[in-house]
Amino acid sequence: MLEIKNRIQASIALGEDKILIGTDTFIPLIKEEEIQQRTRELGKQISIDYASKTPVFIGVLNGAFLFLSDLIKNVTIDCEVDFFKLSSYGDGKITSGRVKMLKELSCNVSGRNILIVEDIVDSGLSMKFIEELIAPHKPASMKIASLLVKPNSLKYNVKIDYIGFKIPSKFVIGYGLDYAQKYRNLKSIYVLSE
Repeated sequence: MLEIKNRIQASIALGEDKILIGTDTFIPLIKEEEIQQRTRELGKQISIDYASKTPVFIGVLNGAFLFLSDLIKNVTIDCEVDFFKLSSYGDGKITSGRVKMLKELSCNVSGRNILIVEDIVDSGLSMKFIEELIAPHKPASMKIASLLVKPNSLKYNVKIDYIGFKIPSKFVIGYGLDYAQKYRNLKSIYVLSE
């Protein structure tokens, strides 16, 4: 966490690859190589943890699609994939405080080992919503993998089993994360500069 905070100051000082969106300036936070390295590590750990199982990876659209794609490339066990589509941000920089279901699962989760894959856990509201939605179907297990977690923003008691990076409570874009549905295609993750 401290290392990530120091990176923000270093990026500002070095004036690295700024992205201007209207009056907002975004600076590099986590580079593409670091994301890929951490994704390989998570894939290896998940493969060990689910060695005798066939988990269902459930991506949360739209943001998690890149992370999920890269994650399963680094998993060496059989697995299945499905998707939820939720909305809690709209086009803003902060969560609306409400979760809306836009696409339901296609698979049956009863008795299955479920791994929810998220791009970012901010307040924990979406994860709480998904847990409450899946739990009544009695999966064999349910875990969460998130590329990014904002520990200081968590308002709900959710356990994130696989964490890519812990970051400060700042707005980020890139690698699946959007700003008004744009900038998901950036290969690195950028943070809003103060």
